[in-house]
Amino acid sequence: MDEGLPIAYEVLEKGVPVLASDGTKVGTVHHVVAAPEKDIFHGLVIAVDGHGRRFVEAADVASLHEHGVDLRIDSAAVQGLPEPGGGAPVFGEDPGEVKGWHHWVNVMTLRGDWKREG
Repeated sequence: MDEGLPIAYEVLEKGVPVLASDGTKVGTVHHVVAAPEKDIFHGLVIAVDGHGRRFVEAADVASLHEHGVDLRIDSAAVQGLPEPGGGAPVFGEDPGEVKGWHHWVNVMTLRGDWKREG
């Protein structure tokens, strides 16, 4: 199968076939999980043939191409992948609250002034 040219996760399209490391087609791309504003690729949600959706973390993705995704795991391992379970927590820092002794305690303990949003 001609998978086409290598591509970045930002242009990977829904429906592209996903191949396990043993060459078996295990499903298709449902969507990309990423934080594009920070250029972080977390992984893929794939529609697994006859088994719903599964989350493939970025470390298990070998390569992305125009017409195919290659995984580092075999088809048996794909069946054991977790179902997608919502988004990762989002943290923010309010510059208006960066003051006082709490700020300096956070700086000294390397924690930062991050707070979980929503």
